[in-house]
Amino acid sequence: MTAVPHRPPIAVTMGDPAGVGPEVVARAWMARREHSLPPFVAIGDAAAIAAVWDGPVARVGDMAEVVAAFAEALPVWHLEDSGALTPGEPTAAGATCALHALETGIGLTRTPAASALVTGPVSKHALQSIGYTHPGQTEFIAERCGVTATNAVMMLAGPALRVVPLTVHIPLAEVPERLTSDLIVAKARIVARGLKRDFGIAHPRLAIAGVNPHAGESGRLGDEETRIIVPALAALAEDGLAIDGPLAADALFAPGIRDRYDALLCAYHDQALAPFKALHFHDGVNLTLGLPIVRTSPDHGTAFNIAGTGQADPGPTIAAIAMAARMAAMREAGCAAAK
Repeated sequence: MTAVPHRPPIAVTMGDPAGVGPEVVARAWMARREHSLPPFVAIGDAAAIAAVWDGPVARVGDMAEVVAAFAEALPVWHLEDSGALTPGEPTAAGATCALHALETGIGLTRTPAASALVTGPVSKHALQSIGYTHPGQTEFIAERCGVTATNAVMMLAGPALRVVPLTVHIPLAEVPERLTSDLIVAKARIVARGLKRDFGIAHPRLAIAGVNPHAGESGRLGDEETRIIVPALAALAEDGLAIDGPLAADALFAPGIRDRYDALLCAYHDQALAPFKALHFHDGVNLTLGLPIVRTSPDHGTAFNIAGTGQADPGPTIAAIAMAARMAAMREAGCAAAK
């Protein structure tokens, strides 16, 4: 694998210190040469790393120190002592540290100090216990970057598939009400721009899945396709955007069909994530399009049940760091070309 040229380091938040975040960040550093990872810094409580890993650590307080330290030790930006740490047992202090790490990572990435942000897994329940009101990290990052939540689009990306759930963490019964033509148009435009800006795809090809089985069978199995999706496709066609649909979801993910498209837009969370995780459970990356910064995340949660056992798979974190580096390089090349 070709090494990525050095640019500002990547900010990697550890997430909840009681989860697997600290372990997978440390193990990603151990695999840095094998995967040609660029310099990155782990942000959070240094004790969370020490609790699960006995490798070399270099405490840093400035991003300029990260590159020099990275070859021989994992750079760690220690923010605060989050109290007694027991892997698998989240605390309010740990949630506070995770939130402060997220704020710090965003701040660094909004300046030239960091080239991208990779966010570790957090516990929404633990965060809510300290007054956190955002549905997830994506909405918090968007707010801090001055972007409305509707303009921050979640994409799951892997070597063989990219998917976008048009609605995310809502009950299935609410999908037909929340899925509107305007929402589809807005998100499809953001996805197309993101594929150009962050992936270098000059002419993105998109497809959208129907809501109902067999894409509604011309209204016999539901009218969401004709009432909501078809008008959105007409508006997008006027933009010159290449998008097909509505297509039956049961066939859309087959290799001969999904390979025709650069991203698949899906009506709801599980329609997108179930096939994606079947293909990319170990190397899938959650990323956010529509932000002024590059943000990726490993596509898994805190996994409190295996925290501290050494069983956590660093593959998704490695993939998230590598993808963040590629996206940052693509943006850098685009900015240079525009000058």
